[in-house]
Amino acid sequence: MGLADLPPLREVIAAHGLNAKKTLGQNFLTDTNLLDRIARIPGIGAGDRVYEVGPGPGGLTRACLRTGASVVAVERDDRALPALAELAAAADGRLTVVGDDAMAVDARALAGDGAHIVANLPYNIGTALFTGWLAGPEWPPWWASLTLMFQKEVAQRIVATPSSNAYGRLAVLAQWRSLPKIALHVPARAFVPAPKVDSAVVHLVPTTPMSAARPERLAALTAAAFGQRRKMLRASLKGLPGALEAMEAEGIKPEARAETVPVEAFAKAAARLSQ
Repeated sequence: MGLADLPPLREVIAAHGLNAKKTLGQNFLTDTNLLDRIARIPGIGAGDRVYEVGPGPGGLTRACLRTGASVVAVERDDRALPALAELAAAADGRLTVVGDDAMAVDARALAGDGAHIVANLPYNIGTALFTGWLAGPEWPPWWASLTLMFQKEVAQRIVATPSSNAYGRLAVLAQWRSLPKIALHVPARAFVPAPKVDSAVVHLVPTTPMSAARPERLAALTAAAFGQRRKMLRASLKGLPGALEAMEAEGIKPEARAETVPVEAFAKAAARLSQ
């Protein structure tokens, strides 16, 4: 049996009793056309490798396999493993299923350098995984691209620009050495069960860093600055030695608020703190 012979996803979900669990942040996509559109975003094909988190019944996994790519899928819900085993049996050796917690595994060791991360991320761990993939000390990173489903609000925070309501830590961490864009909007009704909010797919590729800052220094700087985003930097940064002086060296006045500071200024100030 090949991929084309597999039963529809809704039948797989029913046969294996895969009702989505809120505790695992699950919402399943079953629309084949929509899943194929997501799988095409990173431009993957034969010979490429995909790392997927939370495949559930395997809808997006199937779509990635249909491109010709190989997939490593990490799933912590034991209920889904039999369905994924059936998919693996039909995938001609191109699917490896790992029954584990994505927050605990070594993704690089599983997927290998140059893999594309493609996932409908579980809502409860999506941001933590994303920031972890952005925070590696090596750049370019081990992954070639990120194509990730988030709640619409989180996606907007990733691509936000200064002085917008959504601009904050996530935008700075994402944009100082990568290029994110919203590649696809996904309405709530596309999911089973339908969540209360719409979603969006963010596609991100590594770029040349805006500075030589250490990721942990940028994280500390943005945490302090945006932790009290309505306060002037002279107040919000007083607990981080050297931070205000580093900002002033980049032309940012102490009276400024974090939400108005460009990504590049944060990145270069963090580089000063990294010296």
